Amino acid sequence: VQLVESGGGLVQPGGSLRLSCAASRFTFSNYAMGWFRQAPGKGREFVAAISWRGNSTAYADPVKGRFTISRDNAKNMLFLQMSSLKPEDTALYYCGKSTTRIIFTTVSMLDNWGQGTQVTVSS
Repeated sequence: VQLVESGGGLVQPGGSLRLSCAASRFTFSNYAMGWFRQAPGKGREFVAAISWRGNSTAYADPVKGRFTISRDNAKNMLFLQMSSLKPEDTALYYCGKSTTRIIFTTVSMLDNWGQGTQVTVSS
Protein backbone atom coordinates (compact mmCIF):
# COMPACT_ATOMS: atom_id res chain seq x y z
CA VAL A 1 0.00 0.00 0.00
CA GLN A 2 1.21 3.46 -0.87
CA LEU A 3 -0.61 6.69 -0.05
CA VAL A 4 0.84 10.09 -0.90
CA GLU A 5 -0.88 13.26 0.29
CA SER A 6 -0.45 16.70 -1.27
CA GLY A 7 -2.09 20.09 -1.36
CA GLY A 8 -1.39 21.39 2.10
CA GLY A 9 -0.05 24.85 2.82
CA LEU A 10 -0.51 28.12 4.65
CA VAL A 11 -3.90 29.76 4.29
CA GLN A 12 -5.66 32.64 6.00
CA PRO A 13 -8.73 32.07 8.15
CA GLY A 14 -11.78 31.73 5.94
CA GLY A 15 -9.73 30.42 3.08
CA SER A 16 -9.87 27.13 1.20
CA LEU A 17 -7.56 24.27 0.34
CA ARG A 18 -7.98 21.02 -1.56
CA LEU A 19 -6.01 18.04 -0.36
CA SER A 20 -5.28 15.12 -2.65
CA CYS A 21 -4.15 11.59 -1.94
CA ALA A 22 -2.67 9.36 -4.62
CA ALA A 23 -3.17 5.68 -3.86
CA SER A 24 -1.24 2.76 -5.32
CA ARG A 25 -0.18 -0.84 -4.75
CA PHE A 26 -3.66 -1.99 -3.77
CA THR A 27 -7.13 -2.14 -5.32
CA PHE A 28 -8.29 1.34 -4.33
CA SER A 29 -11.91 0.86 -5.41
CA ASN A 30 -12.35 -2.06 -2.98
CA TYR A 31 -11.90 -0.02 0.20
CA ALA A 32 -13.44 2.82 2.10
CA MET A 33 -11.00 5.68 2.59
CA GLY A 34 -10.69 8.54 4.98
CA TRP A 35 -8.82 11.54 6.30
CA PHE A 36 -7.60 12.19 9.79
CA ARG A 37 -5.48 14.93 11.30
CA GLN A 38 -3.06 15.42 14.12
CA ALA A 39 -2.24 18.75 15.69
CA PRO A 40 0.95 19.30 17.74
CA GLY A 41 0.63 17.71 21.15
CA LYS A 42 -2.71 16.09 20.34
CA GLY A 43 -3.89 12.67 19.27
CA ARG A 44 -5.16 11.58 15.88
CA GLU A 45 -8.58 13.01 15.07
CA PHE A 46 -11.01 11.52 12.54
CA VAL A 47 -11.99 14.08 9.89
CA ALA A 48 -13.97 12.38 7.11
CA ALA A 49 -14.59 9.06 5.42
CA ILE A 50 -16.06 7.79 2.18
CA SER A 51 -17.33 4.36 1.21
CA TRP A 52 -15.79 2.27 -1.54
CA ARG A 53 -18.20 3.47 -4.23
CA GLY A 54 -18.26 7.02 -2.93
CA ASN A 55 -22.00 7.02 -2.29
CA SER A 56 -21.73 7.34 1.48
CA THR A 57 -19.73 9.88 3.48
CA ALA A 58 -19.20 10.75 7.13
CA TYR A 59 -17.71 13.80 8.82
CA ALA A 60 -16.51 14.79 12.25
CA ASP A 61 -18.72 17.44 13.82
CA PRO A 62 -16.05 20.20 13.76
CA VAL A 63 -15.78 20.01 9.96
CA LYS A 64 -19.36 19.30 8.93
CA GLY A 65 -20.60 21.77 6.36
CA ARG A 66 -17.06 23.03 5.66
CA PHE A 67 -15.19 19.97 4.36
CA THR A 68 -16.14 17.63 1.53
CA ILE A 69 -14.56 14.27 0.89
CA SER A 70 -14.63 12.69 -2.55
CA ARG A 71 -12.89 10.03 -4.57
CA ASP A 72 -12.10 9.13 -8.17
CA ASN A 73 -11.82 5.36 -8.42
CA ALA A 74 -10.74 5.51 -12.05
CA LYS A 75 -7.69 7.55 -11.06
CA ASN A 76 -7.07 6.04 -7.61
CA MET A 77 -7.40 9.44 -5.98
CA LEU A 78 -8.93 10.68 -2.75
CA PHE A 79 -9.73 14.34 -2.10
CA LEU A 80 -10.64 16.63 0.76
CA GLN A 81 -12.05 20.03 -0.15
CA MET A 82 -11.71 22.33 2.84
CA SER A 83 -13.40 25.71 3.05
CA SER A 84 -14.07 28.33 5.71
CA LEU A 85 -10.86 27.21 7.35
CA LYS A 86 -10.23 28.10 10.98
CA PRO A 87 -7.00 28.30 12.99
CA GLU A 88 -8.11 25.19 14.88
CA ASP A 89 -7.96 23.25 11.61
CA THR A 90 -4.18 23.58 11.69
CA ALA A 91 -2.72 20.08 11.71
CA LEU A 92 -0.91 17.43 9.75
CA TYR A 93 -3.53 15.77 7.54
CA TYR A 94 -3.28 12.12 6.59
CA CYS A 95 -5.25 9.97 4.18
CA GLY A 96 -5.87 6.43 5.22
CA LYS A 97 -7.11 3.13 3.86
CA SER A 98 -9.83 1.32 5.75
CA THR A 99 -9.93 -2.40 6.41
CA THR A 100 -13.41 -2.64 4.86
CA ARG A 101 -15.64 -1.19 2.14
CA ILE A 102 -18.19 0.41 4.42
CA ILE A 103 -18.25 3.85 5.96
CA PHE A 104 -16.53 4.43 9.27
CA THR A 105 -16.06 7.20 11.82
CA THR A 106 -13.01 6.15 13.78
CA VAL A 107 -9.33 6.22 12.97
CA SER A 108 -9.02 2.69 14.36
CA MET A 109 -10.58 1.37 11.12
CA LEU A 110 -7.52 2.47 9.13
CA ASP A 111 -4.68 0.04 8.51
CA ASN A 112 -2.45 2.16 6.26
CA TRP A 113 -1.81 5.88 5.87
CA GLY A 114 0.57 8.25 4.20
CA GLN A 115 3.18 10.68 5.47
CA GLY A 116 0.75 13.55 5.78
CA THR A 117 0.49 17.08 4.41
CA GLN A 118 0.68 20.13 6.65
CA VAL A 119 -2.23 22.56 6.78
CA THR A 120 -1.64 25.82 8.62
CA VAL A 121 -4.44 28.35 9.04
CA SER A 122 -3.11 31.67 10.22
CA SER A 123 -3.30 35.35 9.44
